[in-house]
Amino acid sequence: MANMIPPELLLDFYRKGIFPMAVDGETRLFSPNPRGIIPLDEFRIPHGTRKTLKDPVWELRLDTAFDQVMLGCAEREETWIDEGIFQSYTALHNLGHAHSVEIWRDGQLAGGLYGVQIGGAFFGESMFHRVPGASKVAICYLVEMMRKGGFLLLDTQWVTPHLEKFGAREIPRADYLVMLNDAVKKDALLSC
Repeated sequence: MANMIPPELLLDFYRKGIFPMAVDGETRLFSPNPRGIIPLDEFRIPHGTRKTLKDPVWELRLDTAFDQVMLGCAEREETWIDEGIFQSYTALHNLGHAHSVEIWRDGQLAGGLYGVQIGGAFFGESMFHRVPGASKVAICYLVEMMRKGGFLLLDTQWVTPHLEKFGAREIPRADYLVMLNDAVKKDALLSC
């Protein structure tokens, strides 16, 4: 069983542009170059997602089922979430530094995402869906809350074809670290 990373050490990693993942039974640290981000002022909602967002059945909740969201994100063939990672982020959540954006439908958790907040930076860790479109709805709500809350940086770690549809792009690590330094010093609030 992997060991839990103490919260202060984990937060220190994030302040330095580093994040952990469980790989092949051990916890490894990563700091990609280039780094994936979604510039909040360049975020775009794909056409199909616009239609999905109009469905009135979606219900947004914040931080009501953090454990369930992490477990949902781990429900895949290859996962970087082991028991140590789970315990580490749950401890961060209990201290108010990790958040879950949850999308509910008919009283059931349909999908969502979780990540870490330090100041005006949000580090997206993982997302999942059990109902088609739920993770897309979650990222749209996350960006809306970040814009309202005064955030500067949405870190996606890497850029995937899925995230590119929302405006994700790669930047050199050096540029990322400058943005990160400014963002973690800013006061910001994530709220529904």
